[in-house]
Amino acid sequence: QVQLVESGGGLVQPGGSLRLSCLVSRGAFRTIYTGWFRQAPGKEREFVAAKNWNGQYESIRDHLQGRFTISSDNAKDTVYLQMTGLKPEDSATYYCAGSSTMGATQSSQYHIWGLGTQVTVSS
Repeated sequence: QVQLVESGGGLVQPGGSLRLSCLVSRGAFRTIYTGWFRQAPGKEREFVAAKNWNGQYESIRDHLQGRFTISSDNAKDTVYLQMTGLKPEDSATYYCAGSSTMGATQSSQYHIWGLGTQVTVSS
């Protein structure tokens, strides 16, 4: 069974940076599109970014471009979400997810989910 395990969340001051990691298990790294979503209390889950293993496909949500980047380390089966210039409104639980569909931005298109990692941006 494929598992996704997020790490790297925490408390950061406004303007700070964090790098989230998503470890993709059981050989699925090269077979799925790995995405990042986030969900703040009382809000819907929001697409953040996605990519495939070799970089042929990458996508960042429009309003996050310039601050967020997605990358991967193929030797470690890990996808990263680098976040810079963090704002309080970026506070949320961030989820890693897997899809078989290129270009998927809806949570319903992702069939594998991690448990999430909390990001809090506060002074």
